[in-house]
Amino acid sequence: MGWVTAPRLRIAPSPTGYFHIGTARTALFNWLYARQRGGTFVLRVEDTDRARNRDEHIAGIEAALRWLGLDWDEGPYFQSQRGPLYAEAIEKLLAGGSAYACACSPEDVQARARAAGNKTPGYDGHCRDLALAPTHGRVVRLRTPDEGESAYDDLVYGQVSKPFANVQDLAIRKSNGDPLFLLANVVDDSDMAISHVVRGSDHMDNTHSYLLLWNALGYGPAPVFAHLPLINNDAGKKLSKRRDKVAIEDYRDAGYLPEAVRNYLALLGWAPGDDREIVTVEEMMAGFRLEDVKRSPAIFDERKMQSVNSEYLRGLSSEVFVERTQKWLEERWAPIAPLVQQRARTLSEALAMADFLFLPEVPLDSAQWQKEVARQPAFGAILDGAIERYPEVEWTAEALQAATVAVGEKAGVPQLGKAQAPVRLAVTGRSVGPPLFESLAVLGLDRTLERLRAARDRLGR
Repeated sequence: MGWVTAPRLRIAPSPTGYFHIGTARTALFNWLYARQRGGTFVLRVEDTDRARNRDEHIAGIEAALRWLGLDWDEGPYFQSQRGPLYAEAIEKLLAGGSAYACACSPEDVQARARAAGNKTPGYDGHCRDLALAPTHGRVVRLRTPDEGESAYDDLVYGQVSKPFANVQDLAIRKSNGDPLFLLANVVDDSDMAISHVVRGSDHMDNTHSYLLLWNALGYGPAPVFAHLPLINNDAGKKLSKRRDKVAIEDYRDAGYLPEAVRNYLALLGWAPGDDREIVTVEEMMAGFRLEDVKRSPAIFDERKMQSVNSEYLRGLSSEVFVERTQKWLEERWAPIAPLVQQRARTLSEALAMADFLFLPEVPLDSAQWQKEVARQPAFGAILDGAIERYPEVEWTAEALQAATVAVGEKAGVPQLGKAQAPVRLAVTGRSVGPPLFESLAVLGLDRTLERLRAARDRLGR
């Protein structure tokens, strides 16, 4: 890798869901460091997980970054288009003895661990010396040294070390030939001349394998690492997609200002050196240092972010406040307005029909909920079926309708009207409203699943 004078940093999200709060904070810190030092901020999409990737999430990544004001200088680059580079690197590692083919299934590994009484099972090196051919159907693993230790300097955590005896032989190629996360990351970081890898502390352990790969591929001086503390909720638990509101899009749709969200994200693990909560981008750039990021987990508290947002709202002129309110309403109202128009009798009724698009939680009436659940014995089965089936279909009204018909038939409810009723109530909070499947298409997969799961939890098992 050829070093450059100005730093080059990257954000590399996966298009498998909405844009996570933690990813947004990582993107902000990378962006700040690059902008502060006249460097380059690269957007790279890690889309090698073909089963879970969705085009709508790629668009969502770009939209969320733009909404936060985090413009990128290069990209987006897509790992799915860089397969030959990864294949070449794997061949080099195999030829040099730094990697080997493995025929073990996960079940094989678990069975050997149980037989050995290993309470912390991991890959045991079973195929290391079998000289298996790296044919289709076999994974390829990185060969980790048996002795010595790995160590690297981290701008946040200082020196980090680990005995090689505690570093597993990680898989770097799937059995179908696709590269795995770590291999693709190392190859891309070298090819794109990334000078600083700033990412979550959950990657600290695999940095040891990252460096083994980097050195085995002969890439020269490794990037500088800075691992950011994880983000917990206000109860001190790691943010969970099932339990917490973790998508940037949720806050955008709830009417938060992007500059307020960006401000609050900057304070998750870093502070300007005093008790200020309102920090402009210019002040961030002037004072931000990765070395000042705290090692303890950051606490995400939406009430505090609301407080920051209210400060920004009060700072707007009346004219700008009206303008931004109107823009927010138009962006959410336009896609579904023609559908509501055909059913509403008054403007207030029209707004009530579509409020599920604007509100962070479903406006569910308890009496109506009990009534609908009692009316439909297959209520839970339909919710379960939708939760299982919806992620597998193209996110269009036609495909969602067909999936719901199939779910209903499996649950013993062949009539579409009855089969869609539990879904409508779970997602919109009402038993009547605009066409359901067009509404789901506007709402999006992740928010739909979030509401279906919340309804299933409310129903109980």
